[in-house]
Amino acid sequence: MILSVSRRTDIPCWYSEWFVNRLRAGYVYVRNPINASQISRIPLGSDVVDCIVFWTKDAGPMMERIGEIEKMGYPYCFQYTITPYGKELECGLRAKEEILDNFLALSERIGPERMVWRYDPILLNDEWTVERHEEAFFKMCETLAGHADRVVISFLDLYAKLRRTDLREVGEEQVRRLAQAVGKTAGANGLRVQTCCESWDLRQYGIEQGGCLDRRLLEQTCGCSLSLKPDKGQREGCGCMESVDIGAYHTCPNGCLYCYANQSPARVRENQTKHDPEGELLYGRVRETDRIYDRRVKSLKMKERQGTLDEWQKTLDGGQETLDGLLEKRL
Repeated sequence: MILSVSRRTDIPCWYSEWFVNRLRAGYVYVRNPINASQISRIPLGSDVVDCIVFWTKDAGPMMERIGEIEKMGYPYCFQYTITPYGKELECGLRAKEEILDNFLALSERIGPERMVWRYDPILLNDEWTVERHEEAFFKMCETLAGHADRVVISFLDLYAKLRRTDLREVGEEQVRRLAQAVGKTAGANGLRVQTCCESWDLRQYGIEQGGCLDRRLLEQTCGCSLSLKPDKGQREGCGCMESVDIGAYHTCPNGCLYCYANQSPARVRENQTKHDPEGELLYGRVRETDRIYDRRVKSLKMKERQGTLDEWQKTLDGGQETLDGLLEKRL
């Protein structure tokens, strides 16, 4: 199982104590976001969790817990969003200079191949023009070059909540101008670029279409082949592999104006008061009317292939059979 932590809320920034407690307990309860009376019980043993994918805008509060996660034997990687926006758009985050420093420190610790930088979403208003994005991306790219596996970009979709703001649609001319600048700057700094859930074909600018949770990243993190399937539960155009998310909507205090996962700041504050670091759910408690279902999950490791590799290694280390003999038997 690929464990997503989480697309729905920033667990590394705000709920890392709770998450580590759930790893210790060996399971977590997740309330169905469509049917609130249904709860899934998801096992979290290292025998079924092949990879943890952390989604965050600030991993600083989690740094002291990473060592324990590693000791438990969980491979992990980060989808780490850093935009150049300030408090006017992301009011709950600390200074971006501090967050950039944390990204660099985390990359030094776990390696750039497990770090994905997300410049996401790209939005436009009177303050954030195409020219300002070009300048900001250049500066951030110079800072993060060599510390990330790739950079992921997307352009803001103006859904209903955002039509009452000063944010504007990003038109084709602006998309292509930004893509040209991003592709050129990233390429000059040795960074791959890909889009997230975008229909635009930007390959001429050196920008790939792909999935954030693609086979390359997940197998690279796990160090083995995985039996992966496309995630049908994501938006149209998403190229991610299937994962199990343990977050909850309307719980993230990052305060991003453009966020799809929060209904209102007031609801976030209310749900925060119901959070218990020792709780089975991210917030709230199991009610008498709730129905709890065991979520069936399993390891996605390619055991047969791994077994073959292990046999070959034993042979090379002085096993009873010769390598030629083992190959002949396999053929």
